[in-house]
Amino acid sequence: MPETLRSVLPQLRRAPRAVVRLLAWSVLETAQTFLFGYALARALDDGFLRGEPGTGVRWLAGAALAVVLGAFGTARVYAALAGIVEPMRDDLVCRIVHRALRDPDGAAVSRLTHQVEIARDTLAGLLLVSRTFVLAAVAALAGLLALAPVLLLIVVPPLVAGLALFAATLRPLARRQTDFLVADEAVTADLDAALAGLRDIAAVGAQPRVAADAARRIDAELRAARALARWGTLRELAVGIAGRLPIVLLLASAPWLLGHGVTPGALVAALAYLTQSLLPALQSLVLSLGTAAARLAVILNRLTPDDPEPPEPRPPLDRGTPAAAASRPAVSSRGLTSATLPPDRDTPGAAGPRPAVSVRGLTFATEPAESRPPLAPLPPDRGTPGAAASRPAVSLRGLTFAYGSHAEPVLRGLDLDLASGGHLAVAGPSGIGKSTLTALIAGVLAPDRGEVRLSGVPVGGRRPEASAALRVLVPQEAYVFTGTVRENVAYLCPELPPDAAVLASCAAVGADGLVDRLGGPDGQVDPGSLSAGERQLLALARAHLAPAPLVLLDEATCHLDPAAEARAERAFAERGRERTGGALVVVAHRISSARRADRILVMDGAHTDCGTHEELLARSALYRDLAGSWDEGAHPDVGSHADTASHPALCPADPDGVDPVAGPGLAGDGRHVVAHGPVGQMEAARDLRERGARGGE
Repeated sequence: MPETLRSVLPQLRRAPRAVVRLLAWSVLETAQTFLFGYALARALDDGFLRGEPGTGVRWLAGAALAVVLGAFGTARVYAALAGIVEPMRDDLVCRIVHRALRDPDGAAVSRLTHQVEIARDTLAGLLLVSRTFVLAAVAALAGLLALAPVLLLIVVPPLVAGLALFAATLRPLARRQTDFLVADEAVTADLDAALAGLRDIAAVGAQPRVAADAARRIDAELRAARALARWGTLRELAVGIAGRLPIVLLLASAPWLLGHGVTPGALVAALAYLTQSLLPALQSLVLSLGTAAARLAVILNRLTPDDPEPPEPRPPLDRGTPAAAASRPAVSSRGLTSATLPPDRDTPGAAGPRPAVSVRGLTFATEPAESRPPLAPLPPDRGTPGAAASRPAVSLRGLTFAYGSHAEPVLRGLDLDLASGGHLAVAGPSGIGKSTLTALIAGVLAPDRGEVRLSGVPVGGRRPEASAALRVLVPQEAYVFTGTVRENVAYLCPELPPDAAVLASCAAVGADGLVDRLGGPDGQVDPGSLSAGERQLLALARAHLAPAPLVLLDEATCHLDPAAEARAERAFAERGRERTGGALVVVAHRISSARRADRILVMDGAHTDCGTHEELLARSALYRDLAGSWDEGAHPDVGSHADTASHPALCPADPDGVDPVAGPGLAGDGRHVVAHGPVGQMEAARDLRERGARGGE
């Protein structure tokens, strides 16, 4: 077990006082083991066998007192043991957190919880059983020496032989145990992946391949289990030689021992030492070192690999100078997914994919140039002059992405540019790829082909902390944590901003009333007591205060009413115009959200289109369906009425055929769902656990 010893010994050296306390309290347990057998021998030889029961009872009372003292020492042993294993646990937690911040992955939570606790408990168990065996062996051999030294000739040789055999099996047994654990985890990982992707596996006809891969993993685990079992038989043989053979030898040699000066009490005490102390301690030691130690070595090797390279220094936050702002990445690509059309084969000289949409620098091609209707004039560039302003906030080139090698690509060869200061709304049916587009822009997903650049900086291959300086993504499910309002809102800032900046961002997105109710910047945030909309307001304030110039809102206002949504989006649009390289991308939840943007990108697979609201109504059937619930006659003025009486822009081909009602106006409206057809009222728009269905339906 050299790997385990190398992992455990440093922990013992770091806690010398705890080790001393552990050994000191262990003396009481050693005394208990010694006195139990010795008192039993004296009670028989000096008491009951001589016809003096009082003497025998006194010796037995002494043995009982030794048991009480041993129990007292055992209780103190656990406290001393905690002084050794708890610092090890704290050290593991610190190293895991440090590693997760540098190179995050999906296993960090499991390491921090389940695996760390396994390592702590296993180490504590190993220390206990090893200590117990050593103490039991010392006490038993000392008792035999005190009672009749000749007994050692019967007990020691098989004990040493069995321990030597067990020591010889430790290294190969540990290797087999490690192989079995790795094989078992490989089977679990493969089966989990297969279960999670059953739908895709069936869709591409990969059942035979997946089944063959799983069979190979299972066969490997079977071979590892058999190898482990073969070495396990040697472990049991070692226990038999070291622990059980001395008992047989004592019984077989009892007449000879009694004839050579060994008293009956000494013989009974020797049997008690072997059966009640030495054999149980030996069995625990062999079992623990044979299985738990190997598991501990595997876990420690995974929890504490070689330290990674130091993280790249985070770009300094300097909001004051244009040069510094220009040097910052301007776009956050978390959640941005785009689609591109193939090259225009009808136009001579066309080579490669063509840009098809232009939204203040956003270009996107949907039709041949000669048949495409003219675009509306672009709004003036509101960015600041300079090199950063001349670069697109988002630039996609040849972007292709699919969920699996045999799946239909969500995006194929997309070319897209979004200029600094731009405001783009992305609309389309559910599942068409809007969130995938934002994830690709943010660097959360890696494209199969193509490149994503934010303010001219490639997103691929960057560390998370470097990408965070380029973009901020606000998903639909807002994350807030227990702490103060200041800690939640300033979470993405490298340096703590003044309270005035915190309050200004809260007011800009409409969270000022919530912050006042919570008690200001020092108010405590309890995520469980906040509604979904209140959590979204705090997340929006955090994104508004963040230094990243690009903001991606992936249905981040779906739990807000239309007026609150409009206020937040206008605040982010103004933020994008004020910051060099700034921009806003919104996955539209309502048609009013789309109309506030400079341009609207409608995603519908190969028929993606882009333009203003009026242009898309004229040429996009899908957009007309999405905007069908908009009452154009009642609310012609987008600025004054669109934000208070709009309906969500859902796909009319939704399999349930329902649209949630975003505002009052229907008879008996209770924020429930109203079907397009004669299905009637059904299902709550909010979580059923919050409100329940109307009328018990």
